[in-house]
Amino acid sequence: MSDVADVVGRVREAFARIDEVGRPEIWIVLRGREEVEAEAAAVDPDLPLAGTVAVVKGNFDVAGLRTTAGCPSYGRVATADAPAVARLRDAGAVILGTTNMDQFATGLVGTRSPYGVVRNAVDPAYVSGGSSSGSAVAVALGIADVALGTDTAGSARVPAAFNGIAGLKPTPGLITTDGVVPACRSLDCVGVFARTPKEAHRVLGVLADGPVAPPPRRPGPWRVAVPHTTADLGELAPGWAGAYESAARALDMDLLPVDVSPFVDAGDLLYGGAFIAERYTAVGAFIAGGSPDLDPTVAAIVASASDIPAYRLFGDRERLAALRDEAMSALGEADALLLPTAPFHPTIAEVAADPVGVNARLGRFTNSTNLLGMASLAVPYGQVDGRPFGVMLLGRAGTDDHLAAIATAPAP
Repeated sequence: MSDVADVVGRVREAFARIDEVGRPEIWIVLRGREEVEAEAAAVDPDLPLAGTVAVVKGNFDVAGLRTTAGCPSYGRVATADAPAVARLRDAGAVILGTTNMDQFATGLVGTRSPYGVVRNAVDPAYVSGGSSSGSAVAVALGIADVALGTDTAGSARVPAAFNGIAGLKPTPGLITTDGVVPACRSLDCVGVFARTPKEAHRVLGVLADGPVAPPPRRPGPWRVAVPHTTADLGELAPGWAGAYESAARALDMDLLPVDVSPFVDAGDLLYGGAFIAERYTAVGAFIAGGSPDLDPTVAAIVASASDIPAYRLFGDRERLAALRDEAMSALGEADALLLPTAPFHPTIAEVAADPVGVNARLGRFTNSTNLLGMASLAVPYGQVDGRPFGVMLLGRAGTDDHLAAIATAPAP
């Protein structure tokens, strides 16, 4: 940005956009205009993110605001910023507030919150996706330039796809999750939303704990793995198989057909196995207290984990290790795997009619990413039937730079 007036002006544009769109369900805490403008006026315009307006998912600590993770009675006022939030501020970004989410980051729909259902940015009859719903919609509607979310099972990628923006889930551990209410502590990742993959990756450079040397790759053009046929992806929404094939062709890179079944099968372990017990470790004691503002679906999912016997975890770990070997072997010399971000886009009414079943289907392609220790980048790719469609790139740990390069490669 050229001067302080530009930084303040961008904040004023953001508040004007908030008034224009009239989406109160986006917010858990929206800071006051005067306070945010005063903060913007003090930003050094030479900082890398000066003039950037940001929002933060409601499970991050933001100093002086209540951290609720989507549950008011769980909340407490944060005394300091989470490190990821502090790094945004240190780089010149101004924080508007905290955003709505599926309670305790348990969901991919954006409907599991006492703060209200977060409607899709393009078609309000459809879900926004979750759990980082408010963050994604704030960027998609032009309120925020960037947003922080979390991603354990796809929560920074599914809402990106449903709202036509980019969603970055880095290599696990690349951005610290300190100061974030855990969902599954060993799997949680900080995610980044932006309008483009390039901007999301630029923010990653500010947030990362340090540079990661990408693993070596065979010289030559980028090689992207795809399924042998779209039938291998299972049932997709009408028109989505064609959109996926078009996205693959548009890469104009070497496409390598591979077996995608180990990637899908590993994802079944996240909620269908013992790994869900880690959610009980995080918030199970609170949920057992029966607070009246608990989302009933979230409470039932987390509470059920208390009955999982310990031996199942060891069996699931062995099964995951075998699937990880199969997945990495299938990936071979490919630099990335290209998949649809989600298999379909449900309406709010469809989720209400079957809250568990519909949600479970949404994570078909995203659930396994952190279990396999991979990086991922969700990229918008046009629309189908007037609603956004998106694909995602998956890469081995440390290939965050590679994914960004593939996603931003010039079109043929």
